[in-house]
Amino acid sequence: MALTRRVFLKNSALAVVGTTAIPSFLTRAAFADVNSTGKKRMVVLFQRGAADGLNIVVPHGEPTYYQMRPTIAIPRASVIDLDGLFGLHPSMAAFKPLWDSKQLAIVHASGSPDNTRSHFDAQDYMESGTPGVKSTEDGWLNRALQKEWEKQSPFRAVALGTALPRTLAGPNPAVAISNINEFGVGGRNAGPAAGGLSNSFESMYAQSVDSVLHGTGQETFEAVKMLKSADPAKYTPAANANYPRGRFGDSLKQVAQLLKADLGVEVAFADIGGWDHHVNEGSTQGQIANLTREFSQAIAAFWTDIGNLGGETVLVTMSEFGRTARENGSRGTDHGHANVMFVLGGPVKGGKVYGRWPGLDSRHLYEGRDLEVTTDFRTVLSEGLSRHMGNSQLASVFPGFRASGKDFLGLIG
Repeated sequence: MALTRRVFLKNSALAVVGTTAIPSFLTRAAFADVNSTGKKRMVVLFQRGAADGLNIVVPHGEPTYYQMRPTIAIPRASVIDLDGLFGLHPSMAAFKPLWDSKQLAIVHASGSPDNTRSHFDAQDYMESGTPGVKSTEDGWLNRALQKEWEKQSPFRAVALGTALPRTLAGPNPAVAISNINEFGVGGRNAGPAAGGLSNSFESMYAQSVDSVLHGTGQETFEAVKMLKSADPAKYTPAANANYPRGRFGDSLKQVAQLLKADLGVEVAFADIGGWDHHVNEGSTQGQIANLTREFSQAIAAFWTDIGNLGGETVLVTMSEFGRTARENGSRGTDHGHANVMFVLGGPVKGGKVYGRWPGLDSRHLYEGRDLEVTTDFRTVLSEGLSRHMGNSQLASVFPGFRASGKDFLGLIG
């Protein structure tokens, strides 16, 4: 069968994208506590559904915030104060130690300059990295991978999920993993389901007459064998790395496993949904509280889990757009504009809220209803790619957008 560009094992534990042949790579230490390796990594997290940035990082020092949200505002006495103007939702207590240790930074009033209020379009624009342009075929995170494949691992670009996300679509190979423990490679410890996946995966590539794709598939299968030999089902997170139950916590735990296995992961992607709170958003309790708790606890656990590898890792979060400054008649919020981004990492100059805060006065609201975007999300990502990952080809990563050192916020040292 002629397979030339993209192959997916849908509804399984693995999806493979790309056709570049990848040579065998050296056996790595398997799922053990590891020290610094010198390899730079970026972890990208997407909050799908348009998170309410104003109830996540609360402008509690601005009286207008409370006037606009009479039932869902976070009471000032409950806010975890950061700098007198901004504070965290009380469910995000897990972030405070990261802030105090100056590893966590915040970029408020950030987001996409495109004014769409469509979840689908906005997510597509942010994952492609080309707001307002629907014809872009690949994703910015795929374009960010500098082409050195003769030296790289098949696990260089990894997404946690059943299918590859838009941001990793493109010519550079990437894998999507739904569950490390479901990788099937046969052998005495593999169950029937695992063996079936193994056999279908091997036969799929054995039948391929495309020598380039065959090479990629065979090397990736070897990587799966190596991964399975580490016995990931017996993985134990580091002490005090307490992941919350649920898909997002499981995803970040598996990212930590992959990083600590030293399998050559350079970029990783995971997402968390459920942020579209038009009705009964809640305040210190309810939907927003439950999600922010899960979100912050999972990230804090991940950071504890990877230990010394944090010095070489930058994690960045984003959501397709924010929500209206005013609450609606259903005690929720509608689709808005600007939002908030978190940036966490060893090289991050944390303990500070970055970006220009436009305020919530009606004169400064975008279209009279939303927090204005004053920092393009691509500026934040560009700084991470340039100053942390060493990628100087930003014009190729974000075509049509210019971001240079003078435009950066100074997030990363």
